[in-house]
Amino acid sequence: MSQRSKPPFRADQVGSLIRPDNVRQARKAFEAGKLSEDALRDIQREAIPAVVKLQEDIGFKAVTDGEYNRGGWQRDFLLSFENVAMTPSKVPVRFHTADGVVLQQPPAMQITGKLARVKPIFVDDFKFLKSVISPGTIPKITIPSPTILHFRGGREAIDAKAYPTLDSFYADLARVYREEIADLAAAGCRYLQIDETNLAYLCDPALREHARSIGEDPDALLRTYGEVLNDVIAGKPDDMVVCIHLCRGNYGGAWVAEGGYEPVAKVLLQDIKADGYFMEYDSDRAGGFEPLRHLPPGKTVVLGLITSKSGALEAKDAVTRRIEEAAKIVPLDQLALSPQCGFASGIEGMAMSIEQQNAKLKLVVETAKDVWGA
Repeated sequence: MSQRSKPPFRADQVGSLIRPDNVRQARKAFEAGKLSEDALRDIQREAIPAVVKLQEDIGFKAVTDGEYNRGGWQRDFLLSFENVAMTPSKVPVRFHTADGVVLQQPPAMQITGKLARVKPIFVDDFKFLKSVISPGTIPKITIPSPTILHFRGGREAIDAKAYPTLDSFYADLARVYREEIADLAAAGCRYLQIDETNLAYLCDPALREHARSIGEDPDALLRTYGEVLNDVIAGKPDDMVVCIHLCRGNYGGAWVAEGGYEPVAKVLLQDIKADGYFMEYDSDRAGGFEPLRHLPPGKTVVLGLITSKSGALEAKDAVTRRIEEAAKIVPLDQLALSPQCGFASGIEGMAMSIEQQNAKLKLVVETAKDVWGA
């Protein structure tokens, strides 16, 4: 079985990595008004070359900056658009843990006027990442899905004067995303990942009911989100690889959604024009591999079999058996391996130590070598 010459690679990873203590403390100081933005950026960038080298030394062909430049996986990006604000959520979020359910009310996003991208968002961060990688390494950038600006708040969270119809909102939303992707492409980005929670949430009966509570039909909303994602990636360079990462929520080992991929699999795998999909499969909350039968030729599923929700290291033989099980549904040549999610969605909420994280990253590479060859 040959290695892949372009992403997603046989051994890949989702994006975020646990930040060192000085980066975490700098972010807290910045948010408390005790550190300037320039000083924060300097501290983050001093730490990034080491985490890039870590990934390269382990054997990854594509690397990220660990998302060290962000306070969280979504807010830094989404709040950079004009007329996007945080607001207290009216909807309690059920976080599932090994010890039971915990109710939280994380902030929601509100659209207060016409969306605009007043300046590049992650372009400088990508340029810096590109400047510190070794020859032959592929720099990968991740951005949150546009669907996040709709799902939690629905119509009520979107200013009706600016957007009398949701169609006009979705069109503007896709446009501002295309602007960022165009600038990333011009900077040399050829591996982009869109972190998508809401398609995974629509696998969960309780969250499908939430969609109904905000006046949406879950199946129609799935198709709408698929169209928005296609609109977002329309116009990308032909040689830019775009992958969708599916996540059911990730904070300190907790998750939000449960349920297999069957309700969304056909739209996700066939209708959305992505090149690959990072799909969590580290526990039975994601169901079985049967929905992968919808994967068409030419696309890749990266199996998230190594959990980022617990520090316990998986047995390589058990991971290999799971890959073999998936290969009964999808040709092995269309499969790859990764952790199930990032290791640090924000500066807090990690479920393990950096040493445990690194052991899991090494397991991904070693298992991929065993399964697909060096």
